[in-house]
Amino acid sequence: MQLYAPFLGELHLERRAFGVSIALVTLSISVLLLKIMAKVEGDSKEPLNEQAVANIYASKRTEINQIYSKITELEMEVSEHSLVINAIKPLDPSRRCYRMIGGVLVERTVKEVLPAVQRNKEGLEEVISRLTEALEKKKKEVAEFEAKYKIRIRKGDDEMKDESSKKEGNAQGVLVGPAGANE
Repeated sequence: MQLYAPFLGELHLERRAFGVSIALVTLSISVLLLKIMAKVEGDSKEPLNEQAVANIYASKRTEINQIYSKITELEMEVSEHSLVINAIKPLDPSRRCYRMIGGVLVERTVKEVLPAVQRNKEGLEEVISRLTEALEKKKKEVAEFEAKYKIRIRKGDDEMKDESSKKEGNAQGVLVGPAGANE
C-alpha cells in the first residue's frame, strides 16, 4: 500500500490540439490501484472447489486485462502530451494559450503552460512504470496460481485451425498430382 500512497489523489492531465486549446482531464487512478491492492491482500484464503478456483482465476485475468488497458490509455495520453510539447516548444513564450481548468477556459502563456504539460507527462510516465510493476506482480501471481492448481488453458477451434495452417505452411515437400494428370 505504501508503494501507491503518492498517487492516491487525482492526476491532472493537459491536452493541446495544434496550439489552439488545452483541456484538463482528470483521471482517477487511485481507484484502480486500490482495487489491485485489495485483490492482492484479499486472496490469501484457499478456494473451496473447482468453480471457485475458476472464478478466482478469471477475476485475476480480468484484472490483468484492466491494467493492460489502463497502461495503453496512459501511453496514449503521454504521446498526446509529447505532441503538445513539440507543438508549443518553438512558439514565443509570451504567446497566449488557452487551457481548460475544471470546466473553465483560462488564458495563460506558453511560458506558463509548457512546464505544466511537461510535469504532467513525467507524472504519467511514473504512473505507467508503477502500473507496469503491478502488472508484472499480477502476472507472477497468476502464473503461481496456474502452477498451484495445475490450470491449463484449452485452445478454441479457431486457434487449433490457425496452428494447423501454420504447420502446413512450414512443411517442406513436393506436391504431386494424380498419375494421369500429366497428359
